[in-house]
Amino acid sequence: MAKKKNPEENKPKVNNPNVMGLRAEVLEQPITETLELNFMPYAMSVIMSRAIPEIDGFKPSHRKLLYTMYQMKLLGGARTKSANIVGQTMKLNPHGDAAIYDTMVRLSRGYGALLHPFVDSKGNFGKVYSRDMAWAASRYTEARLDPICAEFFRDIDQDTVDFVDNYDGKLKEPTLLPTTFPNVLVAANQGIAVGMASNLCGFNLGEVCDAAVAYLKNPDCDLMGILKAPDLPTGGELLYDEAALAEIYGTGRGSFRVRAKWRYLKSENIIEVYEIPYSTTAEAIMDKVAELVKAGKVKEIADMRDETDLSGLKLTIDLKRGTDPDKLMAKLFKSTPLMDSQSCNFNILIAGMPRVMGVREILSEWTAWRMESVRRRVYYSMSKKKEKLHLLKGLRRILLDIDRAIKIIRDTEEDAEVIPNLMIGFGIDQIQAEYVADIRLRNINKEYILKRTQEVEDLEAEIADLEDTVNSPKRIQKIIIGELTDVKKKYAVPRRTDIVYDHEIQAAAVEEESAPDYPVNLFLSREGYLKKITPQSLRMASEQKYKEGDGPFLQWESTNAAELMVFTDRQQCYKARLSDFDDTKASVLGDYLPTKLGMDPEERVLWACLPGDYSGHLLFFFANGKVARVELSAYQTQTRRKKLTGAYSDKSPLVTAMLLRADQELAMFSTEGRCMIFHSALLIPKTTRSTQGVNVMTLKPKYRLESVLPLDQTHITNPARYRARTLPIAGALLKQADRGEEQMSLLE
Repeated sequence: MAKKKNPEENKPKVNNPNVMGLRAEVLEQPITETLELNFMPYAMSVIMSRAIPEIDGFKPSHRKLLYTMYQMKLLGGARTKSANIVGQTMKLNPHGDAAIYDTMVRLSRGYGALLHPFVDSKGNFGKVYSRDMAWAASRYTEARLDPICAEFFRDIDQDTVDFVDNYDGKLKEPTLLPTTFPNVLVAANQGIAVGMASNLCGFNLGEVCDAAVAYLKNPDCDLMGILKAPDLPTGGELLYDEAALAEIYGTGRGSFRVRAKWRYLKSENIIEVYEIPYSTTAEAIMDKVAELVKAGKVKEIADMRDETDLSGLKLTIDLKRGTDPDKLMAKLFKSTPLMDSQSCNFNILIAGMPRVMGVREILSEWTAWRMESVRRRVYYSMSKKKEKLHLLKGLRRILLDIDRAIKIIRDTEEDAEVIPNLMIGFGIDQIQAEYVADIRLRNINKEYILKRTQEVEDLEAEIADLEDTVNSPKRIQKIIIGELTDVKKKYAVPRRTDIVYDHEIQAAAVEEESAPDYPVNLFLSREGYLKKITPQSLRMASEQKYKEGDGPFLQWESTNAAELMVFTDRQQCYKARLSDFDDTKASVLGDYLPTKLGMDPEERVLWACLPGDYSGHLLFFFANGKVARVELSAYQTQTRRKKLTGAYSDKSPLVTAMLLRADQELAMFSTEGRCMIFHSALLIPKTTRSTQGVNVMTLKPKYRLESVLPLDQTHITNPARYRARTLPIAGALLKQADRGEEQMSLLE
């Protein structure tokens, strides 16, 4: 007989821990069930209904606020108290008055976070470039819709977008606003959801309209030639990097650099900063400059203060006598938020799904959505005209016998029978009969009826034209192009953010001039510690200190303005100026290069050199016996890039490398105890950094290349025994007399 199931078995287990004398019941729930029932709905709500903008360029909170203001007749009307707007918006947005007012502040003209603000504000709304400037409470400020919002609501009552119920089902609200231009590319927007984020930078309205028109005419048009670069509300100077912008335009991800605008007043010996990057604040800049002055890293500044007033932002820097303002600003750009990076992540909700898209893809989605909106508008207009035509056709039948219509109405005893009797008497439907029955007595004359029925032919022509438009994508595109042209004429303004094309040359020139030049001695240890010591300090104490287990590797005599190239085991090359390193003493360990240069975790230094004027060649010796000769100029960059990937081939481990200014004979030693000597002139130079090289030393499977030295640095007494006539060769076994007392290695 089957065992009877106990209903208590399927119930969740209950623990009754006794904590501090209190008994509590804790229900155990599988983590997967918790995620599915609790976390996933929350995550989807944040993504869909809060943080990620849609194709019209708005988040739900923006859309609810602007639509409420439109319903309050604030487009073209007088301003009203912000508290009134916030209260009305709560009928659509249940997230509280503080959140709604914060949204209004960001959209306002006073705050200045948008190139084209949507809220025409009056009162203190704070400033986007200030961290500490708080805005006034909503009871003190006033607002109305800015005129540009007419482009969002012009067609909203013509079935261009869908409407849905609000949260309590008592009101209707639009799912999107029918923007007549790609507002998603014009209005800067930022949001952090669950597991994803969105960061849309703004573009100039005129350039966006031109780009949209060009895309409609030719989807393969050159967007970068039209949409030059992002345009930020706080102005500044955008440092043009074609590769970085191409990545943003293509993938929707990337970053670009923006620096502040400044002027030098010679009469007062001061610098005035009047525009800063969009991603920072005046207080952050002041704090960083103060930190540098306090640390003694910037000695040219006597004082710095914030003189921002009603005319706008102004940070004033008092200079010490003899200071070069260009060199000082170059130093501040490098060390403070006066130059900052603006990140881009074009994540947009398309049909309820988040998608990261490039500019061309965004234009594609917007034009497809806008074409559908315009088609719905034209269809709506056509439907209204068809309804009117239907009524007029019924009225025209009455024209044939007005007296009969009057007699039918007069002879009808019951009011409910008037419409059916007219339908029977003239062969018209109910809608036409109701229209005729509702005509006022004074209008039942031939003149009135003739005038109305004369519209029939015009309406028929208009309906035919609208029907052709509905079915013609080309005509709809033409309508959109006309609207985009009108928007540009009405609202386009000049760029606020200037584009600087030659900033790399300027920065390089200033950097080279600003670095003081004096003799230095460099010492690099096997573990990657670098010391930069002046000759005077070295004469006082020359005994080098190393970490336990570490020791000397490479050393050079150079100058402070020279450049250092460091090669790692990840096929990467890091470049730095010696002026970036502090002068030190022989008694300290020095700078740890992996940390100083920002290397990847567990990345190790293999070799380094001073490239000088980038004349000469680099020789890379690999464990498989191959040698690659690469022109040093292949590592020279116009930009001050600090990291080069693919610095050498990854097909075999790198044993060592060598800087070759002039051809010479080299000795290669293998782990088998063999040696071969060859002349570097036999190697053909390559311009490709990742070349695998040519096979120079033939090795048996279990052996590898061990070390390489210039011939004049070895103990070999009979070089002819090991010299190669052709490449590759296995080499000869090393005789005891040629080994010397101790085998030397370039890596030691």
